[in-house]
Amino acid sequence: MKTFFKNLVNMTMNSLRAKITLWTACAIVIAMAVATLLSVISIRNIGNSSSNQMLLLLCEAGEKNLDFYFKSVEHSIEMISNYVKSDMSKFDKTDLDLNSEQFSEHLERVKEMFGKIIYKTNGILTYYYRIDPAISKTSKGFWFVNLNDEGFKEHKVTDITLYNTEDTSNLVWFTVPKSTGNSIWLPPYITDNLNVRVISYNMPIYYHDKFIGVVGIEIDYSTMAEQVDNIKLLDNGYAFLNDSEGKIIYHPRMDVTTMKNQPKVPEGLLANDKFVRYKFDGIDKQAVWLTLYNGMRLNVTVPISEINGNWENLILNILIVSILLLIVFIFCTMRLAGHITKHLRELTNMAKEVNHGNYDVKLEAFGNDEVSILTNTFNQLISHLKTHIKDLNNLAYADALTSLRNKGACDIYMQKLQNQLNNSHGDFEFAIGIFDCNNLKTINDKYGHDKGDIYLKSASTLICQVFKHSPVFRTGGDEFTVVLQNEDYKKRKELINLFEEKSFEISATKKARWEQISVAAGIADYDSQIDNSVEDVMRRADYLMYENKRKLKNK
Repeated sequence: MKTFFKNLVNMTMNSLRAKITLWTACAIVIAMAVATLLSVISIRNIGNSSSNQMLLLLCEAGEKNLDFYFKSVEHSIEMISNYVKSDMSKFDKTDLDLNSEQFSEHLERVKEMFGKIIYKTNGILTYYYRIDPAISKTSKGFWFVNLNDEGFKEHKVTDITLYNTEDTSNLVWFTVPKSTGNSIWLPPYITDNLNVRVISYNMPIYYHDKFIGVVGIEIDYSTMAEQVDNIKLLDNGYAFLNDSEGKIIYHPRMDVTTMKNQPKVPEGLLANDKFVRYKFDGIDKQAVWLTLYNGMRLNVTVPISEINGNWENLILNILIVSILLLIVFIFCTMRLAGHITKHLRELTNMAKEVNHGNYDVKLEAFGNDEVSILTNTFNQLISHLKTHIKDLNNLAYADALTSLRNKGACDIYMQKLQNQLNNSHGDFEFAIGIFDCNNLKTINDKYGHDKGDIYLKSASTLICQVFKHSPVFRTGGDEFTVVLQNEDYKKRKELINLFEEKSFEISATKKARWEQISVAAGIADYDSQIDNSVEDVMRRADYLMYENKRKLKNK
């Protein structure tokens, strides 16, 4: 090697061509070093940005699923509370006797309403309407329990008089709403008599400013845990829940319910930044968190070594290839050097485009040289990044059963529709259809959930076939939403008639109950005179759907 450099120096001193070659080689070395550095920095930035985006998308998907679930529980209790208040408005304010036959009939009506509403929410363990013993010694209310998925059965109610109702450490589902006067989500606790860990949502009932009692729902702790367990990333990524004080409510790697002292999240996870780096059990981790609707915090975490592994290996490969290229470039001609630097400049520009978020760029590689290998590797990286992002979007916005877009996708679409409406000049035309499958609970209860799934798939297929030019979303367990524009909007009346005909035809030709389709439908046109937003149109469509549902039931 020493002899080689000595001969090179002698040749440089005696030959202008050698001088040009040497200076060219030095320029190539510098250019290649700069290009490699830019590529490494760009790939590192892209890798970090993409890993954060993957974590955030996964956390957002989990947040939407959990929030939708918690909101559905609140909505059920609000409907019951409104019904209770409406039904009690029939009583004479001065003659409210909670021990009377009239009030007993009121309780029976509330039981019936609970039974109609509660089946729409999964994971419900108990529901109740409890009367304050301070105003009634005989009328205690009622408590229904579903422990073994055999349906709700009325259970003997807890004797609240055995407890100090001013002490919120006992019967928290009753004492906290009574003492605060507000609806409240309670953290996990062991429910009385059943010895089951639950979370609950409870709402106080007042009659003319007088506290009557509490209506509430208790959710099986395991139902919430299953939803959190479904949030996974790579090999060792997982999600867990904690409260606002940092106490862990659920963790897939530890049994919080059996611990004497409730554990707290690791240092750093209670920071205000959404993206957090911390160390747990000697492992460096990256996490992202979002606050849920009921005040809990959802955390999604993954080891940094896993999320950085792909791009770190790619950088190592690029560095190795760069060193080999530098050795080759020293012995290449100016033409070859110019050819290589041209492609390196293109590769650098491609890296910058990707660093700015443009993943649709692609650099054609010619031949099998090192630059071509580097280019193909970079193209593969971009392709993999696009695939990962697409997979996460599908996970976040696709309905697993029907393959339709889910409620999250519907919310995004409605926001875009609202933006179009805001930018229009009063000549914007669209309609929204709400479809709700009838008798799904009956099919599930009588024939099994697999038959209920067949029923839902058949209904979604028919909706898609009839409204084939419109986006269709599954926005609830048995509810679908369709947005009609352009051709489908102009033919909306024929399409709804066609839908009814097809439903009747299928129901008439199919023998099995789960193969017969009965779907309530409501379609509302946007009217600039009465609608201020897309939500107003959806609300009217929902109302029309329920009107249609009542007509179908009365036939």
